[in-house]
Amino acid sequence: MRRFFYYFGWTMVIGIIIYSGAKYQFLLKQEYMKNFEVLSFVLFSSIFPIGIGILFRLPKLINEIKENRQWTFDWAKFMAIGLPSLCVLSMYVLLFTPAGESILPFVPEIIYSGSLTIQTIAGVVFGFILLDSVKE
Repeated sequence: MRRFFYYFGWTMVIGIIIYSGAKYQFLLKQEYMKNFEVLSFVLFSSIFPIGIGILFRLPKLINEIKENRQWTFDWAKFMAIGLPSLCVLSMYVLLFTPAGESILPFVPEIIYSGSLTIQTIAGVVFGFILLDSVKE
């Protein structure tokens, strides 16, 4: 029963954070539509899913920390899964910087088509893999 409340508590905390972040992202999008300053919206839309991915993995990492074992880092997992997802996020952010015009021909259209789904998934995957690569 204790384990149930532990995970249920984490679910509630993560749910509240996701709700608050979505509300803030909506406010940033409204501000961006008024002032045409897209960078703060793009940065938040890229960084927030990374934080959510970290939060998804954090409860298990805390349980692993309690076991007091030797720490290692799974470079193969990080490089095979984490770096490609970070590249997807980076391409999305770079499009809205001054260097964006020069990399536009190399970026797949799906990344800048206006849908944040791919960026959100890539951010959650990167955040999760970042903590999941830390092994005991």
